[in-house]
Order: sequence, then structure tokens, then C-alpha cells
Amino acid sequence: MGSDKHSAGLLDTLRMERVRTILTHTHPYPHEHSRHAIIAVVVGCLFFISSDNMHTLIEKLDNNIKWWSMYIAWILVAAVYHLPSFQSMGVDLRMNLSLFLTIFLASVLFLLVFHIIFLGLWYVGLVSRVAGKRPEILTIIQNCAVISVFCCVFYSHCGNRAVLRHRPLERRNSSWFSLWKKEERNTWLAKFLRMNELKDQVCSSWFAPVGSASDYPLLSKWVIYGELGNDNGGSSDEISPIYSLWATFIGLYIANYVVERSTGWALTHPLSVEEYEKMKKKQLKPEFLDMVPWYSGTSADLFKTVFDLLVSVTVFVGRFDMRMMQDFMTSSSLPFCYHQAAMNKDQEGAQHGDLLYDHLSEKEDLWFDFMADTGDGGNSSYSVARLLAQPHIRVTRDDSVFTLPRGDVLLIGGDLAYPNPSAFTYERRLFRPFEYALQPPPWYKKDHVAVNKPEVPSGVPELKQYDGPQCYIIPGNHDWFDGLNTFMRFICHKSWLGGWFMPQKKSYFALQLPKGWWVFGLDLALHCDIDVYQFKFFAELVKEQVGERDSVIIMTHEPNWLLDWYFNNVSGKNVKHLICDYLKGRCKLRIAGDMHHYMRHSYVPSDGPVYVQHLLVNGCGGAFLHPTHVFSNFRKFYGTTYESKAAYPSFEDSSRIALGNILKFRKKNWQFDFIGGIVYFVLVFSMFPQCELNHILREDSFSGHLRSFFGTVWNAFMYVLEHSYVSFAGALLLLIVAITFVPSKLSRKKRAMIGVLHVSAHLAAALILMLLLELGVETCIQHKLLATSGYHTLYQWYRSVESEHFPDPTGLRARIEQWTFGLYPACIKYLMSAFDIPEVMAVTRSNICKNGMQSLSRGGAVIYYASVFLYFWVFSTPVVSLVLGSYLYICVNWLHLHFDEAFSSLRIANYKAFTRFHINHDGDLEVYTLAVDKVPKEWELDPDWDGELKQPQQLSHLRRFPSKWRAASAHQDPLNTVKIIDHFVIQQTEKPDLGASNRSVTC
Repeated sequence: MGSDKHSAGLLDTLRMERVRTILTHTHPYPHEHSRHAIIAVVVGCLFFISSDNMHTLIEKLDNNIKWWSMYIAWILVAAVYHLPSFQSMGVDLRMNLSLFLTIFLASVLFLLVFHIIFLGLWYVGLVSRVAGKRPEILTIIQNCAVISVFCCVFYSHCGNRAVLRHRPLERRNSSWFSLWKKEERNTWLAKFLRMNELKDQVCSSWFAPVGSASDYPLLSKWVIYGELGNDNGGSSDEISPIYSLWATFIGLYIANYVVERSTGWALTHPLSVEEYEKMKKKQLKPEFLDMVPWYSGTSADLFKTVFDLLVSVTVFVGRFDMRMMQDFMTSSSLPFCYHQAAMNKDQEGAQHGDLLYDHLSEKEDLWFDFMADTGDGGNSSYSVARLLAQPHIRVTRDDSVFTLPRGDVLLIGGDLAYPNPSAFTYERRLFRPFEYALQPPPWYKKDHVAVNKPEVPSGVPELKQYDGPQCYIIPGNHDWFDGLNTFMRFICHKSWLGGWFMPQKKSYFALQLPKGWWVFGLDLALHCDIDVYQFKFFAELVKEQVGERDSVIIMTHEPNWLLDWYFNNVSGKNVKHLICDYLKGRCKLRIAGDMHHYMRHSYVPSDGPVYVQHLLVNGCGGAFLHPTHVFSNFRKFYGTTYESKAAYPSFEDSSRIALGNILKFRKKNWQFDFIGGIVYFVLVFSMFPQCELNHILREDSFSGHLRSFFGTVWNAFMYVLEHSYVSFAGALLLLIVAITFVPSKLSRKKRAMIGVLHVSAHLAAALILMLLLELGVETCIQHKLLATSGYHTLYQWYRSVESEHFPDPTGLRARIEQWTFGLYPACIKYLMSAFDIPEVMAVTRSNICKNGMQSLSRGGAVIYYASVFLYFWVFSTPVVSLVLGSYLYICVNWLHLHFDEAFSSLRIANYKAFTRFHINHDGDLEVYTLAVDKVPKEWELDPDWDGELKQPQQLSHLRRFPSKWRAASAHQDPLNTVKIIDHFVIQQTEKPDLGASNRSVTC
């Protein structure tokens, strides 16, 4: 029986009329929200009041989400508040939206006036000096937004009702303690159903107005009054609760600001333990830059890169070639003092001393490293630098444990910073990760210019006696974009890259290593070949010092064996001449970067001559990933057949990664939205408005709708070709760009075909989006949802109800309007007009369809197309990214085109690697390539580095823990995830047969 009674009580509780009036007020207002959203709004408001929560959220959000959420919220609110169907469901945003804008603008203006007055008081010396610190405008805007939101939430819950002060006390107590009936007191659901009474208590007691205006004679003309309930009508003498809340919050802000800036108390108040630990943790993080956004339509760096490239190709290379200028400079000259145009014999000897380094040749064995293409994302660059800096690396492969000591020499194969060489990119993208990995010596000065290199540390008599790691670098194509200016300043005239000592003076060099091994570092500039001065130096070096049984490693930036094969091109004729006609089989290995992957090809034994045994590409030093599957069919170089021995990532993984262009292009390149949306709008600019759409809407069947829809799209396309000027010019320009975008390896016919298909996809997508938008507007107009009110709809509606819900018997609003010369109401009017975009677009569209485009003034046309663009841009940006991403995926996976463009869009920081070499006691060269599949994104201070005892003048390479940061998650740290992806040995005694003709043969 007890259970039956309980069930009956529960059913009584759940009566429909009870449920229907759960949150319905006794005196409903026409402007009130649906009550179901109020709790979420209150929680959100309380969350955003905390500046810490605000900053934390903003920092965690992706830029794409931040800006898009603000923009989408704006145009979505502008569209929703016009729809009567939402108003019929109890959702009317007009009062809350207009009230928010009014309070927000009033708060901003009030606080700006206050800050101006306060700064004036500081200027005349009436407040303390700490008041001179200017407030942040974003802080003012944030506080004003929070105040406005809170006032709107209160208004949605309680309205602007005047609360009479002379209520019987007994009724107050009874309403507070009688929140539910006695028989329902133990039912949780009943408590929820009585929430309306709790809300009444909160509105009438907790947030009640401060009193009657008659209680404050001095303020009686400076307040807004509350309204009586609907049953009484009119206004009261009570101060508006909304005004009370607003004045309270503004007063709290002013009081806190005055105390803080006048006494300095808030600025020097001790932090709590939690706040101190949080601040310390935030400070103890590396300042790394993100991967370069290559598809950013708003990046000034990319435009500067293009300009520098054009200048370098047309001006510097071939006219003022820095490689030639280096040969004209004496060893004591600064980079740009070209006062000597010829060299005598003594200077030639000095130049050889500047280019040849033989201080390592007498070692019994030698470890050295090679990496290239660093200086992109900080996480990836530091991951490689951290591995390079370790005293040794222990790694397991095939049940064998390898202990690989740090290289005595680090070779870097160019492209030191992206996207263009500058002091900022070199310092932030190159030097900072390496200095974190291996700190420079204590006496190192950032601005020091080394003019007498090598500047060995004090106590070291000569370079030969220095036992620390050294670094030798050749420039890449990105380093040449400014004519090699930044490279000369930061590499040839500085002595330290982190803890690596840099003895080199020129952009190319030769290293004589133990056991007859040599490294030739060639500078190919932007012409993919060495100049005559380099050729002369290396040719004479081969003749005079390189032995017949010696082995040479040639290091270049670009792997011309892959690129020449890919582009059907022939480059590096001087390099080829040096290898084939001078080295004659002594070039055992060629290493290069530029391609941001790892690939090794080894020769296939045959009867023909072999001029290079192994071809190794490793550009995984920090830049975005390049595909490997595009080059899977490479076989021939210098007449020799090669086979692929290793590829990282694998061909299968590389092809799979390319799928990200469809799925992730927009997420990775959200800045591209700016230019992509504009391009689509230009393509359909002449198509707005579409006035004859009734035939589509009148169709009865779905197939009929589709047939009419695509028929209209085709008619619009023909209109573009036959009558349009703006859209046709945009399509023609896009076609030229698309054809130029296709790699030049294809014939003109194929390039034109691909370009036409690409542009056709974009144009079709733009026309379809245009027609969908026009159909949406036409549907709203026919159903009387839009084009019913005219311009400034929200402002006019608000002014019509403002005096009713916010009585102003003293004329305060009129006085404010007079004092501001009409600027304040004008600002509110145009601020509210920003939310009348759909109505403006619909009204103007209707006028154009009735009277023609000529009926619009120039200003009216600008307003119409601007309102159309705001919505069309939102619809088009996801589509343009999808079309372009799909095009790149199809090209790179099916046609093997656009390998650079298709993977630079993904900005993949993973798959990083470097190669470690070992010349052993037998003179053989052991080659290990070490890689990290996944790069950490979060770093923390390494306690081992922080706790290690530091000697005053100790060089960092002598430390056991040389790197400052480790991965926040131990299982993601590069030291724990590094692996060997390739290992092979080149024997010193192995010399391939050049054939019967031997020295007379040519490549």
C-alpha cells in the first residue's frame, strides 16, 4: 500500500499542467526566454567572471575555434532573433540582445571616462605613481561584457519589476519556508517543481533594489526606475533592479581599481601557494613557435618570402652572388666590405685555410652527425636537437643494444629557418631550440660578431686541441632568399650554435676526417649548382690532397638525383663534372636534405661505372613532413641503377598520411579561410541576387527540385561566361593561377586540363552555395520571416518598448543624448544594426528584384553585398578547403603531383630523424639513422638538468644532462622513443669498378 501511495503521489506530481508551468512566472513578460536555458547561462556567466578561467579557455582553444565561434555567434544570433517561430516557443532574443548591447556600450563609455579622469588625477599628482599604468582595453571590454551578461540573465529571470518594500513580514517568511507542500516535501522531483518559488525569493530578496528614488534626493534624476507588474501597469518610485545591479558592479570595479592603483596593494599582494605554483609552472615552459602556416592568406612572412625569392633569383644570384663575394673578402673583412677584387698567392693560401679543416684527420675514430631542414616548429626542432646533444644514446634493434656517442661534428644541410631568413626566424626557430638542447658557454654574448674565426675557448691553444662538439653548415634555398645575408651574419660570423662550436668562415667547406675520409660541403645557392670558385677549390683539393684510396662524402642541400628524376630536369652540371671527372668513383656517399623525409638508395652491382655508391636523403630535422611514395619509382642516376633500401615514413604510411588533406586541411590551415572565402565570393559576385527562384520552390517531387536546381546552376554558369564582368574576370584569373600551380613537369596540355578541372570544381561549388543561400533568403521572405520591417529593426523595436519596461520619468536618456550631441544613441543604433544583417539583406534584395540594381545608391549596393558576403563567407570557407584538399589528395596519391603543396598543408611535426656516422678503427663508415615517430607537444623542466651541479666556467657538453627540457609525459620523450630505422656499413677498401675505359668515361 505504501508503494501505491507513493506511486500515486509521483503521478500527481507529474501532471502535464504542472510540468508545463514548472518555470513559468506568475506575471509572464513577452520578452522572457525559455527558462530551460537560464541555468546554463548562469553557470557560463559565473565561469567567465573568473579571468583565470577565461584566459585558460582562450589559451586552450585553437585559433580557428576562437575566431570562428565569435563570428558564428554573431551572425547566428542576428539570424535567429528575426524568426517568429522561435518567439512562439518562448525564445525571444530581441529584448536581451538589445539590452545587452545598451548596457555594454554604456559600461564601456562610463569606464573609459573614469579611466581618463583617473589618469588626469595621476598626471597632476593627486594619486600614487602606480596609477600611471594604463589599463588594458581587453580587460575593460571583458568586465563590461560580464556585467552586461549578468544584467541580462537577471532580467530574463526577474524582469525589471519594482519590488515594493512594505510587504508583510509573515508573507516573506511563509514564501521562503513553504517551498513545497508537506506531502511532497520528501520528493526530490517536487523540490524541482517548486523552483519557481525559490526564483521569486531570489528576485525579491537577494537582488532587490536598493530602495526608492525618494530615499536618495541627489540621485533621483540619475537613475532608471522599475516597472510595476502587468496587473498594475505604469512605473513606480522604486529604482530599477537592473540599474541597481549595473551600478553595483561598476562601483565595485571602480573601487577595486582605485585601491589597486592608488595604494599598490593589489599589485604587491602575496600570491597563494596554488597561484604561485601555477605561475611558476607557466613560466617554466619553453617558448617554441608553431609550425609555419604555409597556406595563411594573412601571413606577412610568406609575402616577404615570395618577394625575397624574386629579388634573390633576379638580382643576387648571377649578379651579386655571395659565394663569389666570399672569395673576394680577406679573412679580416666584414661580410659586406668588398674593397678588394682580386687575390694574390698569399691570399689564395689564406682562402684555402678558410675552407679546409684538417684538424680531425689524426683521430683514431670519429663520430659525426648529419641533419637538415630544421628551424620550423619548435617542438620538432628541439626533439632532434635534444637527441643530438645527449652524451650517448642507447637504442635497441633486432635484439641488439647500440650505444651511440654524441657526434664530435654536426653537419647541417641547410634550410635553417622558415619561411624566410631573418634575425627573428634564425633566433627563434634555429638558435633557441639548440640553445635549450645544449647551452652556449657562460661567456657567450648574443650580439658578439666573430671576425677572427675560429675563436676557440680560452685555455685552448688551437682548434685541434678543442674536444667539444663542432658544427659545420651549408645554406639551403630558404637561406638564400635574402642573398645569404642572414646566413653570413649568424653562421659565418658567430662562433656558437648552442653548445656546438662553429669554426667555419664561408658558406662551403671541406673536412678531412680520419682514415682517408672527406666531407665536401657544397653551396648550391638557388641554381642547384656550385659556382666556378667552388669548383676550382674542390677540383684542386682532389688533385693535390685527396688520395686514390680515399673516400669522399658530398653534402648538398638539394638531392638532385630525386628532383631531376621527378621534374625531368638536369641540374648540377658542375657537381656532376666534379664527381665523374675528378673523384672518379671515390664519392662513396651523397647526403642531402630539402626533402623532409628519409630515403636511402644503394647501387645495384653491374658492369657499368659507379660514381656514387649510396644516395641518402634526410631532411627530417624539424620541418614539415614530405611524402616518400611519390619517389618510389626512382631508379637511375649518372647511368647507374639504384634500389630503395629504406624509406621513412614507409610508402604505405606516406600514402595514408596524404588523406589528411581531405579531413584536416581546414583545421590545419584555418587562416586560408580569409582568402578562400573572398575568392568564392568574387566568383559569384555578379550572380546576386537571384530573383527568379519560384520555379524551384513550386516543384512537387524531389527529382523535380534537383532538376530545376541544377538547371539554374547551369544558367548561372552561362551568365558568368556571357554577361558577367567581375565573376568572369575572377574565374579567368583563378584559371591562370590554377594552371600555373600545376607542376611544370607535365605538358602544357595536361597542365591546362588539370587547371580547368580544378577551377570547374571551385566554380561549381561556389555557384551551388550561392543558389542555396538565395533559396534560403527567398523562402524566408515568402513565409514573412524576413523583409517585413526594414532597416534598424532591432533599434526601432527596442525604442518602442524601452519606456514601457524601463520607465524614465526624469528624462535621463534625453539628457544623455543632449550631452553626447546625439552620439550615444547613434552608437547604439548602429551597434544594434550589426544584428539586422539578414533583414537588411532581404529588404535590399526585394527592392532590387522589384526596381532593378540601378535603383540602389552606391552606398546601398555596398551595404547589400557586404551583408551577403558575411553569410556567404561562412558557407563557402568549409567548401573551398574541402575542394582544395581533395584536389591535393588526388594529385599526390593518384598523379604523384604537388608533393610539396600537399604535405606542407598538413604541417606534420612528427617523423623526425637524423643520421649518425662512425669512422671505426678499420676505416669503415658505419651509418645509423635514428628517428622519432611522434614529437611531444608539452615540455617541462628536466629535474636532472636543474639539479646537476654546475661549475662556473664548465662547457655544457661536459654535463651528464645537457638539455633543459624533457617531455611532460615520460613515454613520449624522444630519449625513450628513439629508434634505428636504417643501418648499413660502407667499407673503406670497397671501390666500385669504373669499367674498362676508367678515367676517360663520362657520366
